[in-house]
Amino acid sequence: MRKLLIPCLVLAAAAALAIVASATGARSASAAPTAIPGCGVDSLTLVADGTLTIGADNPAFPPWFGGAEKTKPWKVSDPYSGKGYESAVAYAVAKELGFTKAQVKWTVVPFANSFRPGKKSFDFYLTQVSYTPERDRAVDFSASYYFVNQAVVARKSTPIAKAKSISALKRYKLGAQVGTTSYTYITRYIKPSSDPLVYDTNDAAVQALKNGQLDGIVVDLPTAFFVTAVQLDDGKIVGKLPTKGTKERFGMVFQTGNTLRRCVDRAIARLTRNGTLKKLQTTYLARAGAPDIR
Repeated sequence: MRKLLIPCLVLAAAAALAIVASATGARSASAAPTAIPGCGVDSLTLVADGTLTIGADNPAFPPWFGGAEKTKPWKVSDPYSGKGYESAVAYAVAKELGFTKAQVKWTVVPFANSFRPGKKSFDFYLTQVSYTPERDRAVDFSASYYFVNQAVVARKSTPIAKAKSISALKRYKLGAQVGTTSYTYITRYIKPSSDPLVYDTNDAAVQALKNGQLDGIVVDLPTAFFVTAVQLDDGKIVGKLPTKGTKERFGMVFQTGNTLRRCVDRAIARLTRNGTLKKLQTTYLARAGAPDIR
């Protein structure tokens, strides 16, 4: 009986310690964030050991990022807030991989630099970067975390505001951010009679629209809602542009050959299956519809 009693006492003591740890909020190693099998923090190839470094453009605009300016050098919004669709998705992916919020670091990378060839200062990047075969030759893309349409934004009082077709847009002066699929859409599918203007940021394009240097700008649809709600007092979404070719999708950008991409793809698949992505889209991107441009 004595031989059986000792193990029982040990088990009871262990159970009591577990209860105390639970009551006091203490966490054992086994209580750390659960990673996808084969994708634990210690097994990943990272820019900095134990840290998930995420690149984003600056300023960080809603609805993709949220929260007020807080952490320098971030402007307009703060990616560290976890608010806004892309910030929330980034933290959701990080959690699936076993990172705590404190282990996530954001770094400023201009949009056009994110998909240039060469060594990256980030583990992955997200600021509405659409997959294209040309970009995919220079970097690797994750699975889609959002499918998107382009849209035209103008001032309500101008003639372009009544355009209902791509052919009707051809006579107007259009603009977009450099290196974006918005600019590509203008040149490849709208083909306006005058060369479109290109800007370093969407903010600069909006300012040009305010100044009367442009008749309209092309941006993705969620950004169009932000522009008309916040940046332009007399702004109007002229319409949502039709999908041309393959459906446009946003993906996270990786340095070519980075094995982290496979783990991120598995995380995105989980977040799709359990409804997290859909919930975040409803929270941050769901807005009233826009008219279709044919």
